[in-house]
Amino acid sequence: MNFFGETGPVGLSSIIDEDTDFIPLLSNEDEDYMSNEKLPEILPILPLRNTVLFPGVVIPITVGRDKSIQLVKDAHKADKIIGVITQKSDAVEEPQPEDLNTVGTVAHIIKMLRMPDGNTTLIIQGKRRFRADEFIQTEPYHKARVSPLVEIKPDTKDKEFQAIVTNLKETSLQIIKQSPNIPSEAAFALNNIESPTFLINFISSNMQAPSSEKQKMLEVNDLKERSLLVLGQLNKDLQMLELRNQIQNKTKQDLDKQQREYFLNQQIKTIQEELGGNNFEQEVNEFREKANHKKWSKTVQEAFDKQLSKLQRMNPHAVEYGIQTSYLELLLDLPWDEMSDTNFDLKHAQQVLDEDHFGMEKVKERIIEHLAVLKLKGDMKSPILCLYGPPGVGKTSLGRSIAKALNRKYVRMSLGGLKDESEIRGHRKTYIGAMPGRIIQSLKKVQSSNPVFILDEIDKVGNDFHGDPSSALLEVLDPEQNSTFYDNFLELDYDLSKVMFIATCNNLNTIQPALRDRMEIIDLSGYTVEEKVEIAKNYLIPKQVEECGLKKSQLKLSDKVIEFLIETYTAESGVRGLEKKISKLARHVAVNIAKEEEPDKLTEDVITKILGPSHIKDKYQGNDIAGVVTGLAWTQVGGDILFIETSLSKSKHPKLTLTGNLGDVMKESATLALEYLKAHPHIIDMTPEQLEEQSIHIHVPQGATPKDGPSAGIAMLTSLASAFTRRKVKKALAMTGEITLRGKVLPVGGIKEKILAAKRAGIKEIILCEDNHMDVEEIKQDYLKGLTFHYVNRMEEVLDIALLKVKAVA
Repeated sequence: MNFFGETGPVGLSSIIDEDTDFIPLLSNEDEDYMSNEKLPEILPILPLRNTVLFPGVVIPITVGRDKSIQLVKDAHKADKIIGVITQKSDAVEEPQPEDLNTVGTVAHIIKMLRMPDGNTTLIIQGKRRFRADEFIQTEPYHKARVSPLVEIKPDTKDKEFQAIVTNLKETSLQIIKQSPNIPSEAAFALNNIESPTFLINFISSNMQAPSSEKQKMLEVNDLKERSLLVLGQLNKDLQMLELRNQIQNKTKQDLDKQQREYFLNQQIKTIQEELGGNNFEQEVNEFREKANHKKWSKTVQEAFDKQLSKLQRMNPHAVEYGIQTSYLELLLDLPWDEMSDTNFDLKHAQQVLDEDHFGMEKVKERIIEHLAVLKLKGDMKSPILCLYGPPGVGKTSLGRSIAKALNRKYVRMSLGGLKDESEIRGHRKTYIGAMPGRIIQSLKKVQSSNPVFILDEIDKVGNDFHGDPSSALLEVLDPEQNSTFYDNFLELDYDLSKVMFIATCNNLNTIQPALRDRMEIIDLSGYTVEEKVEIAKNYLIPKQVEECGLKKSQLKLSDKVIEFLIETYTAESGVRGLEKKISKLARHVAVNIAKEEEPDKLTEDVITKILGPSHIKDKYQGNDIAGVVTGLAWTQVGGDILFIETSLSKSKHPKLTLTGNLGDVMKESATLALEYLKAHPHIIDMTPEQLEEQSIHIHVPQGATPKDGPSAGIAMLTSLASAFTRRKVKKALAMTGEITLRGKVLPVGGIKEKILAAKRAGIKEIILCEDNHMDVEEIKQDYLKGLTFHYVNRMEEVLDIALLKVKAVA
């Protein structure tokens, strides 16, 4: 109950003049007089929000609408009688007849006061209920044709009604007694009400119930039925009050402790002010001062103001205070719309890329295209590039060169071994030690909203019970979504569309398909020997000279020596192993100089003494033995060669044995090759019986290394044919291609890496599928010097090219 709220009659003496003939509590005679007053046929209607007026009850109301003010002025000049109806919805600002309830109360204006804020306050008293039959006017205010509603009062001897009224009064008194917000004078007011009708209306008006519930009570004609509704609502209020008091009693001890801490903190605050200021207030002022210089949106500004206000209400010694401070510092430190000016000079960009990296024409071409489009259009979203290639070809270092060419800031994030999704999206602030994700942290560190952002080793992202970071990266790397990237700690959308993301990977197969689809794959194949020589001369040797404190003249390597170093001591697509060997040579020279000895001239013999014997195994091993064929393979570290060996032995129970740690697909290729020869023995001039009586053993050396894939199909076929016929395989020949039971040769991938591996091994001729011709055409002709290519469509063509007429030694 709310006996002293906006709708309460008690305490109105401060508003009403002393000479006003108003008695707030009605007697039975007053009630009869009011019920018998004549109701005007047409009444001006005043809509009310959040308030329901009951007959006999006096309430203050504030009038602010233009229509309502005009109505009140006209009524105050006339008979001071108006109709009051409650709105169905409080949200309607300009209610129409359909927005009002049909049942209202005739009201008498007791007093009208103008308040300092411009609004008008009325003191009105309810007279009797009416129904609005028809609205006949809406301007300048509502008028309606009305009809009176008759109160159905129970007999005075009705004991049940008397018991309900007594229960109403007792329940109300209990609520007044238990509620700390209701003064004890309210009980005095209740005890002095004589009329049961006015008692019910008085309690209905002042109880804590929604206006919709009070409207239902007003619309009930039967007084006994209305009293039961009021009693039910009062019992609810009493139960809620008792429950609240129980909770307050349980938490009283905690509140007392908090109160004590509050007083102590206030004393500490006073002492700090005496000593020269409050650190807490200084921190808040610093936050506010920094915020004045930020270029952020209205949404971010509102979020900052809200969180700063929350910080001011916190106890500085609470755990949440530190989290809140960290959050505000993050908002202030993030580069909202702070971007570096991109350099659109295409010639400068090309020059920077050429100076820092040798080759890589496709990547450079793509960067120049991006700059050109950005220069012409101005609002292009940054592309998501993925540099795909073996280790050591310069994928990561290329990102720094791109940033330098674009005049943007550079930031790198390693994803290798990442398993926790929160590393990308961050933790929620509710956790102790919560932090934003590494994307947001990196942008905070680099202080730019448009850096070149390297996502290193994106193919090595894992997943476990903490979530799947690959799925979290889907939003980061989607140009259509990353403009509203959501970090769990930040709890605000951050625009990543201006960031130029560049991912690097060694293996596309381990990248989630949806993630791979969002990126533009740029293939960085391995380097040729000629390219490695240039890279060594222009980049690796100068770098090692600087790192070892040498002079340029103290570390000299001729092209021939560098080529010897590459071919003898490295077997890789990149140049990382080559750099290690050059570093070893530089350190050897540094030792000689430090000992004040004359450094050795780095010839091939001296290099062999320094580096020791070579352990490179991928060299061609000759064609003296039948059944040994050189195949070409692709690995994660580039191309490689492998040897297929086949031996035959007579057996009563012929069988096919496969060894060398082969995968299922490679085993199937061997089976296909054998079955094709059995089905077509004439192509090797043999009979089916000769093929059936032999046990066959196929082995691929380096058994510790797993091998799989269909690329060795034609090599398996040639090895079997050579073993069966004892014919030699053509010298310095390698091959790659998939086979079918119909005798067709199918194209395979990784052609450039395989060709580079063949050159490293000393191969002179290569057999490929006709469909791989286009892959070879894309490679610079300078890199193909010394190689002859044979393009085939049928397996018979492979045997015609590969097998010589000469028989091998048994």
